[in-house]
Amino acid sequence: MDVRRLIGPDGLPELLDDRALAEAYAWTEGVRASMLTTLDGVVAGSDGRSGSLGGAADRTVYRLNRSLAEAIVVGAGTARTEAYGLPAEGQLLVLVSRRGELPERLAAEAVDRPGRVVLAAGSDADTSHAERVLGAEQVWRFDTPTVPPQPLRDRLLAAGRRRILHEGGPSLLAHWLAAGLVDELCLTVAPRLVGEGVRLMDGPVGDPRLRPLLLLESEGSLLGRWAVRVTAASRTGH
Repeated sequence: MDVRRLIGPDGLPELLDDRALAEAYAWTEGVRASMLTTLDGVVAGSDGRSGSLGGAADRTVYRLNRSLAEAIVVGAGTARTEAYGLPAEGQLLVLVSRRGELPERLAAEAVDRPGRVVLAAGSDADTSHAERVLGAEQVWRFDTPTVPPQPLRDRLLAAGRRRILHEGGPSLLAHWLAAGLVDELCLTVAPRLVGEGVRLMDGPVGDPRLRPLLLLESEGSLLGRWAVRVTAASRTGH
């Protein structure tokens, strides 16, 4: 796996080894979103999962971002489709759900290793099963049908989780972008054309401005980091 730098700090070599790649994705705090898409904006392969679209470099970057995160935010439906397991010890996996449903695999694994999963649910959700499996303290209820991004992020910050990795899906990520809460977008563009399928974003995102920080190429895939700047239009909701 060769990874070449196309855009990035002058201190980085043109050809990145594992150490240089880790340096390129160094992260101190904030909300970093991580997504994978084809050239035509589809986020899932024929098996319905995004992982089948990525190559070795994308998997390496995925593991890097995961290893640095203190909290991982993801929609419960995405976690179910992608067959999420428990995060590493010390990390918190936050499942966002309107209905309060807990993916079966995570429900089974969380019984033996409590404290690693939180279910963030809206006011209309039935969280009785999640409370039995995870414990009531691991179920965070909010007083709106949709889990509001700002209060959820603030609760994570209050719990000392300062590096928050957002892994989608498309509707949830659009919601956080529209709220102006995403600081950085890590996006892999796979050299594939799929046609129909779930798109990268599903919903209004405001009008953020993206500034490229890093752009890499490996086996035809482009891997980038963009700083996200919230515009006045985003802040006012126009």
